[in-house]
Amino acid sequence: MNTKYKAVDLFCGAGGFSAGLTSAGIEVVRAFDNWPVAVDVYCRNIGNHAVCLDLLDIENAADKVGSHKPDFIVGGPPCQDFSTAGKRIEGDQANLTIAFANIIARCKPPFLLMENVPQARLSASYNKMRSILDENYEFYEVVLDASQCGVPQLRKRFFSFGWLDSAVDKNKFADWIGFSITGQRLTVKEYLAEEIDIEYYYRHARNYSRRAIFSVHEPSPTIRGINRPVPPNYKRNHLDSANPDSVRPLTSWERSRIQTFPTKWDWGAKKSDRNVDIEQLIGNAVPVKLAEFVGRGILNAVAA
Repeated sequence: MNTKYKAVDLFCGAGGFSAGLTSAGIEVVRAFDNWPVAVDVYCRNIGNHAVCLDLLDIENAADKVGSHKPDFIVGGPPCQDFSTAGKRIEGDQANLTIAFANIIARCKPPFLLMENVPQARLSASYNKMRSILDENYEFYEVVLDASQCGVPQLRKRFFSFGWLDSAVDKNKFADWIGFSITGQRLTVKEYLAEEIDIEYYYRHARNYSRRAIFSVHEPSPTIRGINRPVPPNYKRNHLDSANPDSVRPLTSWERSRIQTFPTKWDWGAKKSDRNVDIEQLIGNAVPVKLAEFVGRGILNAVAA
C-alpha cells in the first residue's frame, strides 16, 4: 500500500484503531500489545505486523517503535482506571499513559494521536503525559460522540492530536471535524439494516436503577467488555423499551458490528474461555469508523 504517512499502533488490541486509520489512508506498519489474544485477532485480520511487547519497558519499546521511523505514533492506553465504569482511582493501567508519552518523547514522531475515555483528559496521568511532551508538541484535544461520526453507538471518546511542526493548522482539523459530524445520531438499524432481525435487545446495566432494554431504532449505548444474558429475576425498568421476557442480549458478532468491525472479522476459535476474552476485546476497541473519521480529519489538516 503506497501512502504518504506511516503509523505505529501501541496498545493495538483487536485492531480497531489500525483498521480505521488504514481506511483513512494511513499505513500502519507495526502494532504492539502485551495480550497474546489481542495480537492473534489483529494478525488474523490486518496482518502479521502485530507483536506482543511489554510497553512498560520504555527503552526496549522505544527502540522497536523508533526503528520504523513512523510519522504517527497512535494508541489507546487501557482506560479502566479512568472509566466511569470503574472506581476512577488511577492505578497501574494509568501508568501506561505515561509509558505512551515516554515512548513518544524518545522517538519524536512528527505526529501523535491518543484515544481514551473523556475522563482521561482530567487525570493526573494525562497531565503528566502533557508535561512530558508539551516542550516539543502542540496539541488539539476533542471529545467526539461516535454516533455522530459513522458509528451506531452513543460512545463518547477523547482524542488528543499532537504535532512537532508548528506549520500544522489545527483550525483546519477543528473546522473539518465541525463540518463532518452529523446532527442526527446513527441508529443500530440504520447501520446494520437487514443484518439484525430483532426490534429490542438487552444490555446489562451497571445497576438495576438504570435502563437495560433498548430499541434498534436508536443508537446503541456504549459497548462494554461484558455481555450477559437477561437475569431470571430482572424486573422491567420504567425506561426500558420492551418487556424483559421478549428480548435477548446482542451476540458477539452484533456487538462487533456496532463497533463497526467488518462483517468477516475473524475473532478466532470459539471456546468458553476465549469468548470472555473476545467480549472484552470488542468492548475495549476503538470503533473502526470513529478511527477512520479522525484519521481523515488529521490527513486533511496535515496535507500540503
